[in-house]
Amino acid sequence: MFNEVKKSIQWGEETLTLETGKVARQADGSVIATLGETSVMANVTFAKQPREGQDFFPLTVHYQEKYYAAGKVPGGFFKREARPTEKETLTARLIDRPIRPLFVSGFKNEVLVMCTVLSHDLVNDPDIVAMIAASAALTISGAPFMGPIAGCRVGYADGDYILNPEVDDMHDLRNNPEQRLDLVVAGTKNAVMMVESEAYELTEEEMLGAVTFAHAQIQPVIDLIISLAEEAAKEPFDYQAPDISELYAAVKAAGEAKLVEAYKIQDKQDRTTAQNEARAHILESLTEEQREDINVVQAIKKLEASILRGDIVKSGKRIDGRALDQVRPIVCETGLLPRTHGSALFTRGETQGLVVTTLGTGDDEQFIDALHGNFKSNFLLHYNFPPYSVGEAGRVGPPGRREIGHGKLAWRALQAVLPAATDFPYTVRVVSEITESNGSSSMASVCGGSLSMMDAGVPLKAPVAGVAMGLVLEEDGSYGILTDILGDEDHLGDMDFKVAGTENGITSLQMDIKVAGITPEIMEKALAQAKAGRLHILGEMAKALTEAGDFSVHAPRIETMQIPTDKIREVIGSGGKVIREIVEVSGAKVDINDEGTIKIASPNGEAIQKAYDMIHAIVAEPEEGAIYTGTVVKIVDFGAFVNFFGKRDGLVHVSQIENRRLNHPSDVLKEGQEVKVKLLGFDDRGKVRLSMKVVDQETGEEVKQEKKEKDDA
Repeated sequence: MFNEVKKSIQWGEETLTLETGKVARQADGSVIATLGETSVMANVTFAKQPREGQDFFPLTVHYQEKYYAAGKVPGGFFKREARPTEKETLTARLIDRPIRPLFVSGFKNEVLVMCTVLSHDLVNDPDIVAMIAASAALTISGAPFMGPIAGCRVGYADGDYILNPEVDDMHDLRNNPEQRLDLVVAGTKNAVMMVESEAYELTEEEMLGAVTFAHAQIQPVIDLIISLAEEAAKEPFDYQAPDISELYAAVKAAGEAKLVEAYKIQDKQDRTTAQNEARAHILESLTEEQREDINVVQAIKKLEASILRGDIVKSGKRIDGRALDQVRPIVCETGLLPRTHGSALFTRGETQGLVVTTLGTGDDEQFIDALHGNFKSNFLLHYNFPPYSVGEAGRVGPPGRREIGHGKLAWRALQAVLPAATDFPYTVRVVSEITESNGSSSMASVCGGSLSMMDAGVPLKAPVAGVAMGLVLEEDGSYGILTDILGDEDHLGDMDFKVAGTENGITSLQMDIKVAGITPEIMEKALAQAKAGRLHILGEMAKALTEAGDFSVHAPRIETMQIPTDKIREVIGSGGKVIREIVEVSGAKVDINDEGTIKIASPNGEAIQKAYDMIHAIVAEPEEGAIYTGTVVKIVDFGAFVNFFGKRDGLVHVSQIENRRLNHPSDVLKEGQEVKVKLLGFDDRGKVRLSMKVVDQETGEEVKQEKKEKDDA
């Protein structure tokens, strides 16, 4: 019944298996990839005809984590998987980016790639397994895909690169000082296609070494996919890339001169207007048959790319007149918004970000329900890209894949320099509002985020800056590497290479390639040129702010205290009664975790101190030999009980009240009276023994008994 094909290799410390022919047999390509006990099913389907009038390549990649894969039931009211999580969205992008450039040029049929996590062993991250499964499914589907690709994750600890480190090791690098890198690399047999990383100030040499290591490690996986395809691949889809040479010649003759003039205009809005007019002129000049050709958009784009790219490689000049390694003018401002905790406006050319920082308490931490477990995050970065930032009147909706991806890139760049939670017990939320965009708004978010957090008083380990690099690679092998690319250079170039970091090293690296990969030589030069650009931007940022500023008066103050875990129940009280009373009486917000760390937050220092004193009174233990002020709560024949330490009572025996014999304690004491006592110790049953007679009741100072007896004599 099944025409099953299964292939396996030993990859690192685990066995990698690819199997097809048993499940989802109506899909064009279906592969289940298993690494350890993590399994992902990838299914590929593609339309055999393009939609009428389709002028772009409609590739859709979905990645779904099923909670049953880890033996969990989804949270929420409906108890089922719903909208994609941030991890699912980011992984879908991770798969999309390296496979999209490898479809045959001109292919416009709809393609759907669906990756479903079936099993998760909580050791091997399913994102890498999903990428491999998707590549294998595409390779056997018959679609015009020039793969296969493979991917892997690389860690870096103690000077060694680690292939596919465990999920727990990569979960929170900020609290794992041994691990300095979380790098995902995807590539073909001959070249690297995609890089995504979170790093802790790695040098350019260390980062390049990690990418090179990763490319070597994916070679056996590519061979495994080829081996599977040799036995299980379907017949290649009969697709011939359209010959647009005649159409391109007509487009070039009709509008090359106007487009050349349009690209000489440096202002983005004026240039966009001139480009649109030139495109309209081209369409008017073509015949009706040529205008209706679905490849006319491709021909016009090819002409625009030729104009932009030719000048770069031949003359070393760009459309805005800059040299290849020149950064646009930068203006940095901080403290713009008086009621926010921190704010910055970062402007680089025609790209601008208004970035705002808010400091919160433990109650503001984000709760994340992930496949490998539940955890909290105290650093959030949200990126918004409204239509007005590019002069458009588009629809506004919830964050899309682009917003989530760019926000996560900036998050990775900045989280490496955050102070430890024990040193800075705040929840930090950074929001980047892109107010203008003409290339590399994500790196503007990094620069603005760094300035905004310092303006809010966050003691960053070092300022962080980011720069987007581009590439123009010609067929003859000549190329130009561009620093701080414009939007047009991104759209019509061959690479988007974003590097963020401090003066000491790289904290984040993201690379997307639109050609069939780049060589290590090009990447090495791009990293070196990016470092120079990054240092220049850091210098411009330093003109506005170089270190953490003063706290805003509107930001909460947070004090932390550590208590023994066996005292947590006493602080919380039955049903939370005690902690609610502390909050109501003090006016401060109190948060306590399972490790006994208590965060007390309030803009009012007196409220924090009051809450601290109340908690301290509950959890602290009285010290033997110390003197306390207490209140008589009960008088009995043999002495008086005094409340002297929080809710702790102790007995002052009648012989310890005064240096004379008393008939009854009530001779000198009454309930509610304030007295000063010394803690003598504890008896065999743990009862507290107190003394009044060794303490001067007026001054509170201890009375030396030996001297007292001599005076009486």
